[in-house]
Amino acid sequence: MLLWELFILAYGLIKITPNNPDNLIKMIKTVDLVKVFRTDEVETTALNKVNIEVQDGEFVAVMGPSGCGKSTLLNILGLLDNPSGGSYLFGETEVAGLKEKQRTNLRKGNIGFVFQSFNLIDELSVYENIELPLLYLKMSASERKKKVEDVMERMKIIHRRNHFPQQLSGGQQQRVAIARAVVTNPKLILADEPTGNLDSANGAEVMALLTELNEDGTTIIMVTHSPSDAEKAHRIIQLFDGHIVTENIQKKL
Repeated sequence: MLLWELFILAYGLIKITPNNPDNLIKMIKTVDLVKVFRTDEVETTALNKVNIEVQDGEFVAVMGPSGCGKSTLLNILGLLDNPSGGSYLFGETEVAGLKEKQRTNLRKGNIGFVFQSFNLIDELSVYENIELPLLYLKMSASERKKKVEDVMERMKIIHRRNHFPQQLSGGQQQRVAIARAVVTNPKLILADEPTGNLDSANGAEVMALLTELNEDGTTIIMVTHSPSDAEKAHRIIQLFDGHIVTENIQKKL
């Protein structure tokens, strides 16, 4: 899949408006979630009856060995794919089985994605990469400009606004990717190994940014192999062979 296609697929989303004064609204609930990949010769069960709940404002880390189903789960939670069976409630909407266009409409403006490999578009400047999700929301130019400049200031990259991705360090590229993920003010960020391509110093900065976003009210679900990154979360879900084997509460909301 081309990078443009991936981006359009990922950023194509409704707003869930929290109405629970105790900030305990269920953002995500899955019941017996199953994902099976089939070819002519092989059938592989990537997720096997996965049951999770994520509350508004939580920071959840998902861990497990390679091939255990972490990225598959993240793709389904991000409405990039449908499960093969089971129920998935996104807010109060049952989304399992939705058509691609319906999933796209449901995602718009509500979910931000942060990828391990940044997935910035080389032909676009920092400013243009961050602005791109707003174009799909048909926002006015003046409103887009304010939002992009505000988030660049917050991520401390406004001095890089006219640079292109290849002119940036890995840490700077991930800052741009996070800025792009949050510029629409989503309620949920899905992060897939966000520090995987970074050195320890830049990785720590990225985790500090994600923690700050969570403290400001953004729900985060992060797939990671890093125990130190996972410790920043409220809760750790361990996957093994498509099953949840343990859930550890790190800290209360």
